[in-house]
Amino acid sequence: MIYHVLYMLVIAIVVLLLPDEAFTSKTQEVLLVLGLLGIWRYTWGIIHLLRSLWYRKIAFPRIRRTAKAKADEAGYGHAFMLITSFRIDAPTTLKVYRGAFEAAMRAPAGATVIASIVELGDQRLIEQLYRSMFGDEQPFKLDFVRIAGTGKRDALTYGFEAISRYNPGPNDTASVIDGDSIVPADLVEKCANIFLINPRVGALTTDETCTVEGRDIFRKWYSLRFAQRQILMSSNGLAKRVLTLTGRMSMFRAQLVCRPEFYRHINEDFIEHWRLGRIKMLTGDDKSSWYWLLKNGYLMYYVPDVVVETIEQPPVDDFIVSAKVLMTRWFGNMLRTNTRALALGPHKVGLFTWWSVLDQRISMWTCLSGLTMAVLASIFVTPFAFILYLLWVAISRYLVMLTFLTVRKEVSITYPFLLYFNQIFGSFIKVYIFFRMDKQRWTRQNTTLGGSESRFRHYYKIVSSNLVHASALLVYVAVLAYTINIFSTSDAIHGLYR
Repeated sequence: MIYHVLYMLVIAIVVLLLPDEAFTSKTQEVLLVLGLLGIWRYTWGIIHLLRSLWYRKIAFPRIRRTAKAKADEAGYGHAFMLITSFRIDAPTTLKVYRGAFEAAMRAPAGATVIASIVELGDQRLIEQLYRSMFGDEQPFKLDFVRIAGTGKRDALTYGFEAISRYNPGPNDTASVIDGDSIVPADLVEKCANIFLINPRVGALTTDETCTVEGRDIFRKWYSLRFAQRQILMSSNGLAKRVLTLTGRMSMFRAQLVCRPEFYRHINEDFIEHWRLGRIKMLTGDDKSSWYWLLKNGYLMYYVPDVVVETIEQPPVDDFIVSAKVLMTRWFGNMLRTNTRALALGPHKVGLFTWWSVLDQRISMWTCLSGLTMAVLASIFVTPFAFILYLLWVAISRYLVMLTFLTVRKEVSITYPFLLYFNQIFGSFIKVYIFFRMDKQRWTRQNTTLGGSESRFRHYYKIVSSNLVHASALLVYVAVLAYTINIFSTSDAIHGLYR
């Protein structure tokens, strides 16, 4: 609490020390534009918060009661659990499979666990755990799929094909679990019955918490991200279409994942880019499955009262470098799917979902607009403009932090700083990737897109990406400069050449 008091005290001292010159008419014009931008962004944030509260307090409890009644009437289907892992350490693997085994054991209508793995050592470790937990008993079936380490998409494809050989029924479910995700023992009991509500329910995903290996800054950063995720996912859950089916743990209607058109889409997914040509989707299998269900009109629910624990291992010990690596993968996956999801239109996917997808495209620019305008105003109008902007950032991010208390029991004073870091650094990454959609890389492996293209084509992509990116930034800065009217006086113009 002392740090929160000191935080607000520093803000109050800075406000009191500001001279009258900080509030000239020209500065007020700039603040008006920043304020209007802030009103737009924070109104959208308040809408998400209110929808999140309504969903978690009112709408989802109704869904929970309906699902339970349906399960009491019709019974559960068989539960398949597909776990994919590659280069996961043994302690994490044991935790993940122990959690999955306990959930499979408690599945009301039986379960089958399918381990999609690469190394024989992993298979031996998993079999040993199975024997140590159950001995000669077999409360569920354990099946193995061995692949050649060619990527997660191949692991999923072979796993889905393995599930299809069991010929699942209409109410059977297939949980896709990452090799670093620990599911709760009541996963099937609390999630599988939701598919009984409506035959158009294609998939669902749940809340997440994390255990982070590494420095404290990583723990704070991940906890912040998952708190934000709970609010946004709950808000979109009210529309019955989440914006991603996280690869950490999502549950599907089993008959859907067994369709050849589904798992071939996962394995062979690509986008056509007007300048970069055909881009094969390397990462982002969760976005591919999400898009397939969205395109085919299926509902995707969010389950806020089931928590999956993930074991997070930052790529390197350096926070900035790790954030860059992870954001490049996360935001690249999002942007590569964003355009084709927008093309489906609001009638197909629902107005709120469609606008949320559009906002992903808009926000990467608007999140940088405040900083850009503050820098321009501090150069051409008054240096106090930047100080006032920082005050606005400090106050607004603190208020945003307080909203996390609706989904978490405690918050950290580091959250306002991390929020701003995510906004600015994340937007820079998004804008960079937006003009280089072909840049992809997994975090745990060096798999990248093949280099079979000609040298001319290779350099064309680099040069054209840089050129289009630079042109867009020039237009962007010019529009913002015009918006805040910094060149309306001769003093500002002279300041440009001074």
